[in-house]
Amino acid sequence: MEKLKPLAPEALYRTCEADLLPFRTTETLEPFSGFFGQERAIEAMEFGVGMRRPGYNLFVMGNPHTGRFSFAMESLRNVAKKERNRLKDWCYLNNLSDSRYPQVMEFPAGKAGQFRKDIGRMIETTLTELPAAFENPGYQRQKSRIERDFNRRYDQAIEGVERQAREHSIALFRESGTIGFMPVAEGQAMDEAAFSLLPEEERETFSRAISQLEDCLNDSLTELPKWRREAAELMRRLDRETALHAVAPLIQPLKEKYANVSGVPEYLIRLEVSLVRNCGEIAGDDKVLEAPDAARKAYMEDTYGVNLLVDNGKTKGAPVIHESHPNYENLFGRIEYNSDMGAMVTNFTLIRPGALHRANGGYLVLEAEKLLEQPYVYGALKRALKAHEIRIENPVSEYTGISTITLSPQPIPLKVKVVLIGGRDMYYLLQELDQDFEKMFRVVVDFDEDVERKPSSIRNYARLLKTLADEEGLAPLTRRAVARLVEHSSRLAADQELLSAHIGELVDLLCEADYKRVKTGDELISDRHVEMALAAKEKRTGRLSQKILDSILNQTVLIDTQGEAVGKSNGLTVLQVGDVSFGTPARITATVHPGNRGIIDIEREVALGQPIHSKGVLILSGYLGHKYAQDFPLTLSASIALEQSYGYVDGDSASLAEICTLISALTHIPILQHYAITGSINQYGEVQAIGGVNEKIEGFFKLCETRGLTGQQGAVIPKANVRNLMLKKDVTDAVSEGRFHIYAVETVDQCLEVLMGRSIGKSKADGSFTQRSVNHAVTKRLREIAAAKAS
Repeated sequence: MEKLKPLAPEALYRTCEADLLPFRTTETLEPFSGFFGQERAIEAMEFGVGMRRPGYNLFVMGNPHTGRFSFAMESLRNVAKKERNRLKDWCYLNNLSDSRYPQVMEFPAGKAGQFRKDIGRMIETTLTELPAAFENPGYQRQKSRIERDFNRRYDQAIEGVERQAREHSIALFRESGTIGFMPVAEGQAMDEAAFSLLPEEERETFSRAISQLEDCLNDSLTELPKWRREAAELMRRLDRETALHAVAPLIQPLKEKYANVSGVPEYLIRLEVSLVRNCGEIAGDDKVLEAPDAARKAYMEDTYGVNLLVDNGKTKGAPVIHESHPNYENLFGRIEYNSDMGAMVTNFTLIRPGALHRANGGYLVLEAEKLLEQPYVYGALKRALKAHEIRIENPVSEYTGISTITLSPQPIPLKVKVVLIGGRDMYYLLQELDQDFEKMFRVVVDFDEDVERKPSSIRNYARLLKTLADEEGLAPLTRRAVARLVEHSSRLAADQELLSAHIGELVDLLCEADYKRVKTGDELISDRHVEMALAAKEKRTGRLSQKILDSILNQTVLIDTQGEAVGKSNGLTVLQVGDVSFGTPARITATVHPGNRGIIDIEREVALGQPIHSKGVLILSGYLGHKYAQDFPLTLSASIALEQSYGYVDGDSASLAEICTLISALTHIPILQHYAITGSINQYGEVQAIGGVNEKIEGFFKLCETRGLTGQQGAVIPKANVRNLMLKKDVTDAVSEGRFHIYAVETVDQCLEVLMGRSIGKSKADGSFTQRSVNHAVTKRLREIAAAKAS
């Protein structure tokens, strides 16, 4: 087998050639319009917006900081401003039949505001005209005539009784609304003392006469209640006619103006009838009022006003509404209350709109995570979309058991496209747990995180940098700064063939580079400023990685970077803390002895090894059996541990190091400690790609550099990860100078040959391996253990 050579420096970092950037600074570039590398998402968005059937709401799926929110808002606004939908205004009016059920009224855009003004003017005029109508001399004359007619009939009845009383020398008198009789002597009414002095016969004669007169009076006034009812009816009729003559001229122009608006003429008819019926409340019980006071004006507005819920008079195209805090009230609206004498009261004027009302006829943008944080909201949103209507109600009333007098507003027809923005985990969780989700959000706008790195995309990337710099008020970038940012973008994407689409991180880096430019007094952002910004961020976030490095240097954590050892190797791990990831080496050890317990994963035994890591260890037995134990049973007891690891361990990227360490412990062939290994394997010994390869190599390099590079140290990685290499300059420089080496292996055999510095051996026709090779030693040792177990 030909000896494996380390990777050339050119394979460790893909530079951006200046020929791909035909400009001196970004100032001369055209701004970038659209969205960088999101062709799939743009196509899905166009489909979702264009499909007008129910259920075709959208879910914009992608990781944060990729510009998914800006993409959604800008895409919708571009489409919405071109739409010529006939938007509607919505308002609530008092239900004059039952005020607990306010009725909704629909107007063409801009008409509802005018209707509210017209009704307001009508109310003001009514408060002036109606009292004036009752002050009119004509009304007063008719009122007086009705009163005179009633009084005349009353007086005529009394006068007849009075004539009879005079014939019997009895006087009729009226006092406090009552009628009484009193004897008369010598033209003077007698008091009780004088009456008692009369002879008994005369007193009896007067008493009989008074009794007869009282009977006569009762007979005469039998129809008095009827006369009073007739007079009251005549007064009510007069009041209605007077009020109608005052109100009709005010309502008629509104009937004509809004004759073509559905429902308004019928409402105005009911309004006119109500005004006439309630004229006493408006003009006062005595129908005379010099000026409307605040109480009567408040009564008019609370009874006949217009609650303008949504006014689209100034909306261009379709509305695009983003609700940043989608709780129940903000989304569906609410009913407010006032305190009146300690009681909570409400009316239709206290109905307030929500985001769904404002977005009706257009688009509503919500963040999925925030939506699901709020109780009752997601279920209510589904109900609204299914029923195509918005109901304003108290979501907790059915759970509290407390009954209060409230309103039940008429629901508003709903026609809206909802756009949810969330991560992939959230999308798949909803898809799994909610059977309605797929039917309601049929369009997935999958936001790409990476873009293919090719000349056209690099030029677009440069234009994007120019656009972002202009938007943030930053200085233009030099060509070399753009090239450095292209290279950094490939590092963020962890692939030489891709560019990262994480626009948020790019903006942060640009702003910090511009800050460094200002500090140095330069006019343009150069690659030096970009390097300074990257170094500053690494220093700010490097406390934990430095602590781990110090613990290795002071030998609190045992890691060797020189010499050789049996059953020990340096694995490479990557730690993620928040948005910061860094690599650090970890010692892997293995022991082997006769037995039949198999390979014991110590991490799994103590419940620190997570499933993927445990899977990687279990694969080791499959590889050993397939490779070495084809004609004898594989029986051994071995244990593997990640030393000085006190937290959870996950991932199978240590399985390559573990199999090499296990073979070293099995054969007693030492492993060169100046190498560190990362990679996963399958049961056939093929090395598979892993993640975080750049951070892992750099973590081990930093340790070696701090201790002093010997020219022998290096890292072993899977060959499949070569395209992911975008290493820092100090690493590539050390490789160029021969002070550090990186090997890319495809098989366990290649890795063993590098780590042990000796021939791995070739397989012969009979299945055995060449003498004095590593593989021969493995087979020999496994046979010895199997024989020892058998005996």
